Amino acid sequence: MNSPESIGSRLPAALPGDACFAIVAPAGPARLDAQKASQWFAERGYRCRLYPGVEQAQGYLAGTDQQRLDDLHAAFADPAVDAILCMRGGYGSMRLLDKLDFELIRRHPKPLIGYSDITALHTAIYRHTGLLTFHGGMLNADLLGAKLQPTESSLLAQLTGRVEEGDEIAHPGEFALSCVVPGVASGRLLGGNLSMLGATLGTLAEIDTQGSILFIEDVNEPLYRVDRLLTQMRLAGKLEGVRGVLVGDFAGITVAAMTPLLQAVFGPLGVPVLAGWRSGHCDPNVCLPLGARVRLDSQARSLVLAQGLFKA
Repeated sequence: MNSPESIGSRLPAALPGDACFAIVAPAGPARLDAQKASQWFAERGYRCRLYPGVEQAQGYLAGTDQQRLDDLHAAFADPAVDAILCMRGGYGSMRLLDKLDFELIRRHPKPLIGYSDITALHTAIYRHTGLLTFHGGMLNADLLGAKLQPTESSLLAQLTGRVEEGDEIAHPGEFALSCVVPGVASGRLLGGNLSMLGATLGTLAEIDTQGSILFIEDVNEPLYRVDRLLTQMRLAGKLEGVRGVLVGDFAGITVAAMTPLLQAVFGPLGVPVLAGWRSGHCDPNVCLPLGARVRLDSQARSLVLAQGLFKA
């Protein structure tokens, strides 16, 4: 596999004031209120373009693999589109991986926004193009679902370039962060949904964790299965070379319940671990720039952006 360091990081352009968001559904289906979606964007000075797959459903998939793939490729290629926002997660992104046109994506770098199942696209695109993407709120559950701030504000602040090199990525103060292993580390922020990171091992979307600040989150996974997933990552050599760990939301598992496992897994590595970060299947859902260089200080409970997110 290519490594992002050999390719070189590729930055998208910051959103203009009247940006057009492509709405795509690479994974599961959902009912979309097109009028409500258009109004949401218009109220913020933006426009949206709905691609055909968002109105389709084939069981647990939003249309055929070809339709979902075509929508994704068309959104990247469309010169009128400034950013690509996924409608929802679910399942289905993995089925597109071996058909993704990475050269097309490399030629048309744009912010891709989503989480959960979209982790497969984040890891594949970064691995093969070096393009920074955004682990942030999706249209249905997050933005139209009126989740608490900074779900929306963190996403739009990052996409418009208002979060700059040296800025702290703000975390809502009412949600406590926990220093599981103390320390300071810098590296590229990579990761996402832990189940997807495990499912894509041995594929072209396999994550390269060397020198990374590893971010993990999940939903509907009891503690023993989180243990199994982390053990799978360890046995696959994916914890070697990790410089720090940011633990997002694990719906249904408290930080206190996870702490002994996190200490057992990451403590021997001697890397800082900060837990309780509100990103993932939670409310609020803080946006994170995947592929960006960051500085993690678990004792200070801070995550600082160490580079600009957009091309000049």
